Amino acid sequence: MTLAVRDIGNRDATHTVVFLHGLCLSQACWARQIDYLADRYGSALRIISYDHRGHGHSSQAPMSTYRIERLAEDLAQVLTVCKVSGPATLVGHSMGGMTALGYLGLDAGRRPVDPAGLVLVATAAGKLRQRGMGRLLGTPATAALVGVAGVAPEQAIRAMAAPLCATLSRWRRGASAATLAAVAADALAAVSVATAVGFLPALRDYDQYPMLATIRARTVVLSGGADPLTPAAHARDLAAAIPGAEHVHIPGAGHMLPQEAAQLVHEAIRRAAGIDTSTEDRGDDAVPATQMAAMAGVAS
Repeated sequence: MTLAVRDIGNRDATHTVVFLHGLCLSQACWARQIDYLADRYGSALRIISYDHRGHGHSSQAPMSTYRIERLAEDLAQVLTVCKVSGPATLVGHSMGGMTALGYLGLDAGRRPVDPAGLVLVATAAGKLRQRGMGRLLGTPATAALVGVAGVAPEQAIRAMAAPLCATLSRWRRGASAATLAAVAADALAAVSVATAVGFLPALRDYDQYPMLATIRARTVVLSGGADPLTPAAHARDLAAAIPGAEHVHIPGAGHMLPQEAAQLVHEAIRRAAGIDTSTEDRGDDAVPATQMAAMAGVAS
């Protein structure tokens, strides 16, 4: 299979920032953060984003591979193929944050780079079935969706998923209607329903709590007080278990913090990456043209 990767900046940059999107989204959800970093820091930063397997412009994959550990292995492959060797910061939203934690949970020999910085946005280390709307992962309706995904027609799966989608829609708050509409459109374009449903068992069983104390990256955790998918209790757990982690809580924000609290996410990236404020406003540093690469060699 192939992954759609966007690589901006000089490979000799002093720091690399890697963006990891959430379920049913694509790398486009990081547009504001990518534009901010490119405009503010120029060639001092290299910026990499990509679409997870089954999402966006990346190819579909067997449903058996829709697991967080496989996404972590994909991240390792991206870092290897892009030849990232210097200091790096991983920035993950929702399932992207879980991917970053899954990567840190891999054996040292399977991690081409140990990140210097880590930004975890509206995400969790596990216990998804115990909190918020994650409790739906354990319901018979969700189990039924998983059972038919990949064998039933797309239209039938969408019909089965309609009650769940209606429930989720009632929780949309915090960002402007236009922003939410754009995010929703991106989500619909990014995945098939079968892909979205295919990841549900992985989220249900996901648990990276045992490795949190081993993280040595500068870590910033962000949470929204109105987030029904990953309630702030998850962020408090992360901040308490990761040595030296900083927790930024936004009481009125929901799950889509890259859009709802963009400036706070920008600042979190800067702190986690250890970017010296003296390097700001480097508009004279030209950023090389965006590179789009369909990367071969990722195991199915």
